Formats: sequence, structure tokens, C-alpha cells
Amino acid sequence: NYPPYESMTESICMEMDISNDMQITYKTTKNFQSHDLVELFHSVNWISANYPTKLEKAINNSATVISAWDGNKLIGLMNALDDSSLTAYVHYLLVHPNYQKSGIGRTLVNHMKDHYKDYLYLLIMAEKEDVVEFYTKQEFTINTATPLIIMRT
Repeated sequence: NYPPYESMTESICMEMDISNDMQITYKTTKNFQSHDLVELFHSVNWISANYPTKLEKAINNSATVISAWDGNKLIGLMNALDDSSLTAYVHYLLVHPNYQKSGIGRTLVNHMKDHYKDYLYLLIMAEKEDVVEFYTKQEFTINTATPLIIMRT
């Protein structure tokens, strides 16, 4: 115990370390190891993880990839496909569950928005409703036009 409680046996002093030990770095390189991508995609239960060769090829052929790293561990990723002038489509945004709610997704979105700041459109097609709130907080708006999709399983 610390003063003035050091002599009080019924007093219990407690502490919590609130320092942030994470040293998150963000990269725009596309040099990914297949196992890094598979581990990240598996962590969020995305089916793409079951196709490591195709996943690696897809990410490496994306127009823009921004990734988040904790040391050598891939913990977040966002990619986009674009027409080099007017429109960019965000395909993936994922953050490892152990790192969610720490601002990494928001930072990835901000980097992507900055990268495409001169484009007319930055589009995201959210597959699940539970992510809509996140994107609207990042200044995206809902477009009432419904895109068509062919999904092969």
C-alpha cells in the first residue's frame, strides 16, 4: 500500500496497466506470405482463407492494398480495385478479432480515403448489415441502387 494507506491492512491498493504496448505499422506493399493472409482471413471466418493460392493472387493483383502489422504479424488489411481515375471499389476490410475496437479499421479506411481522395467514387459493398454502422461512421453513405452479383460457392 502507498501513503496514507500503508499501515491499513484492510486497504487493498490495485493497479491496471493502461499503456498501449502495440506497435502497429501500416504498409502499402503487396509482398504477402500466403500463410499470413490465410491466418488473418481464418481469424474472421472468411471463406477466402480456404483458397490460399487464389487469395494471395487476388491481394497481390489489387490496385491498392493497405495492411496493418503488429511486429511481423499481419493483423489488418484493406484492398481496392480501381479504374485508375474515377472509381475505386473496396473489396476487403478485415481486422483480426484480437485487435478489433482499437482503431485499426478506422485507420485503414482513412488511409484508403486519402489514397483515393481525387477519385469521384470510393465504393464499398457490405455483405452483412452489422458493418453498415461502422462504414457510416467513416462518412460513407448508403446507396439505394442494388448491384447484381453472381456468387459461386
